[in-house]
Amino acid sequence: MPKLIDAHRLAGPVPFDDLPEDPRPDMDRLGIDQALVTHTLSLYSDAQAGNEALFRLAGPRLIPVPVLVPAALEDPPAWDARMVRLCPRRHRFDLTGPATLRWLAELDVTVAVELGETTTAQLLALTARLPGQRVLLLNPGYRHLRAVAELMAEAPNVWLEIGTVNTQRGVEWLAGRFGAHRLVFGTGAPILDDCGPRFLLECLDRPADRDLIASGSLEALL
Repeated sequence: MPKLIDAHRLAGPVPFDDLPEDPRPDMDRLGIDQALVTHTLSLYSDAQAGNEALFRLAGPRLIPVPVLVPAALEDPPAWDARMVRLCPRRHRFDLTGPATLRWLAELDVTVAVELGETTTAQLLALTARLPGQRVLLLNPGYRHLRAVAELMAEAPNVWLEIGTVNTQRGVEWLAGRFGAHRLVFGTGAPILDDCGPRFLLECLDRPADRDLIASGSLEALL
């Protein structure tokens, strides 16, 4: 197995659950070399406090993905980040609103967003308004594959995290239609299970695709 990068991992306390705050021991257990990490405080509470905690935690193995909350009449933060995360439903802003579009155009950085935070129609509208915007769609599940496939067919700058595509040959189906270069490994741990996506990657029928999904696609995206 080549270098393995988890494109979707969380660090920090998880409300109402006793889970580790530091992801690195679990990464060691599963042979994950690096992870793109968002702090849970940014998702569930205070985005600014969570982002500050995230940058303190970040290091060679933990690549920070701060949460962006666009605001009118303000400028975007000057972060040293290769990807930012958007939570429009949780943080109550419009994915294609004026502030969001202005901030993304100024930052020119890859955006990660969970499917549960938006819709494929909103993502299609975003990519139409900002044709050069790179989007990593997190946690798509497998029940929405038809809608996700329509989005990927229309928006070539959308990449997909495979961690929850746990249906029979679902990843192979996506790779055959859109190319493994648009699929990345991710887990959503510790909120979601990380052993399942790791096993899914090992069992892919297409070895060349497995190597690309493990890290090559994500490195090209970033």
